[in-house]
Amino acid sequence: MSNYTIHPMVVGSKVFDKSMMTYQHGQGVRYTIPIYAWYIKGGDEHILVDTGEISPIQSEAREQAIGGRIYTLEQGLARFGLSPEDIDIVIHTHLHNDHCENDYKCSRARIYVHEKELNRIHDPHPLDFRYLEDYILEVEERGQLRVMSGDTQVVPGIRCLHTPVHTDGGMSVAIDTARGRAVITGFCVIRENFEPPREIRAMEMEVIPPGTLVNASEAYDIMLKIREMADILLPLHEPAFAALDSIP
Repeated sequence: MSNYTIHPMVVGSKVFDKSMMTYQHGQGVRYTIPIYAWYIKGGDEHILVDTGEISPIQSEAREQAIGGRIYTLEQGLARFGLSPEDIDIVIHTHLHNDHCENDYKCSRARIYVHEKELNRIHDPHPLDFRYLEDYILEVEERGQLRVMSGDTQVVPGIRCLHTPVHTDGGMSVAIDTARGRAVITGFCVIRENFEPPREIRAMEMEVIPPGTLVNASEAYDIMLKIREMADILLPLHEPAFAALDSIP
């Protein structure tokens, strides 16, 4: 088994109504989420899952809200002695802008993305304003994209799983670690989505789908499968990871 470690770097944040994370729950609650680029260390290549925002708001208020420091991508990678140009592989959970704004800086990387995400970013539905093709055009023109049509092993010990929960082409990333299989969700959720409060469990709901989704019933079922398969579950926007240097 490969022995990868996962290093969450906060490279952005958002403040919005909590129901954007928890489907039909948490309305009226102000909530701050971190936006991560995940550096995967342990193999022969430097790997990122998502690249985050170009110009993240780096304020004391935002950092207090998430419980950790906010970096630019360059600042985050510098902690490991790296720059964006050193990245060999970028894996995308999806192509909403806050997950791919720094792609163009990773000029040497092979960039893995599901074909449905590529279709969406070039022809977004009016209901989803988060797709902005400007962030993908440069790397597409340079021939950096590796387009996936389904579950894909990227390198030994790292596998992408098609999980169309939040978007049509969402890809969760399963990573072998010394403590089992870690899964970074390919959809925008927090820990509460997988560990609902008592009042939600009383409604016989085991998970809460994300606030923005493709199909609520299918999202629910996919989330149960991901929770079951993960030894270490990493919800894509969980604030608790902002203070961590390494997982596991």
